[in-house]
Amino acid sequence: MTNSISDLDSRLVQFGLSMILALGAAVVARWIVLPLLVRLARRTGSDLDDTIIASLRRPLMFSILLIGLGSGLSWLEAGTLRFMVFGAISTLAVIMWSSVLAGTGVLVLSTLSRDGRMVQTKTLPLFTMVWKILVYGVATYFLLAAWHINVTTWLASAGVVGIAVGFAAKDTLANLFAGVFILADAPFKIGDFIIIDDVTRGEVTEIGLRSSRILTRDDLEVTVPNAIIANAKIVNESGGPHQMMRVRVRVSVAYGSSVPEVREVLLSCLVGIPHLCPAPEPRVRFRELGDSGLVFELLCWIDQPVYRGRVIDSLNERVYEALRSRGIVIPFPQMEVRVKELPK
Repeated sequence: MTNSISDLDSRLVQFGLSMILALGAAVVARWIVLPLLVRLARRTGSDLDDTIIASLRRPLMFSILLIGLGSGLSWLEAGTLRFMVFGAISTLAVIMWSSVLAGTGVLVLSTLSRDGRMVQTKTLPLFTMVWKILVYGVATYFLLAAWHINVTTWLASAGVVGIAVGFAAKDTLANLFAGVFILADAPFKIGDFIIIDDVTRGEVTEIGLRSSRILTRDDLEVTVPNAIIANAKIVNESGGPHQMMRVRVRVSVAYGSSVPEVREVLLSCLVGIPHLCPAPEPRVRFRELGDSGLVFELLCWIDQPVYRGRVIDSLNERVYEALRSRGIVIPFPQMEVRVKELPK
């Protein structure tokens, strides 16, 4: 009996010493190591390292305490209690550090995408998603290992279930993989004006893993599955080196009209129209000798694709009024029927 009590006392002393050492290490890390790292990080020109150190402060303190707790409880005999205690400690550590790593990784990727050198802004959602999947996948493995669950058996079962789910949800999986490829290839980004198969035109408001959403000029939100977008012809009006877009207005005048006069009249219609860009310079092209008249095309640039409709409306009105006031005839298709001989 005396030996049992003394053995228990020694274990309690061991537990107390482990916790005291853990508290001491936590205090040293809190008041010496972390402030030293903060001072070193302030010497750099980036705020990223300061944010990372600040996010590691609390997890580092809790990890030291959990290590001390686990070391203090190592005297527990092998059994259900020891298994449950160490499983709970490992679970807390895995959950805490997986959350920290996921958040820190997203912060690092966002910082790298600001200058566009290492990570482009339009591919940031893809890298963020891949990083989170990687972190939480590894965290799931360690959680299963902490509770001594046979990972091989689970992986084999997951493979069989995955095949069944793949056949049952092939359309959903097709949209999912298409969404990943859209994020990786980045044919458009949020805020771009796109045309899908020369039918649907609007502003991209959301790019998801299953579908993308487009807001049309009628303020109607169209949800398009990513599998359709991946196989469709996409015209990105906002793509290229700038947001500007060229507007074309096709005009026909009657034969016999003066070409220089028509050019002068068409260019005069551009004065005072909002959203027109001074450069590149507007121009008039004599396109063809049409069946009913001379075909010209007025070319100008607008600063954003969203203004295309209202600019074309203003130009059409001004062109019609200017040609009418100058006496330049706008032809229309006519058919002349000649009767060679009247019936008797």
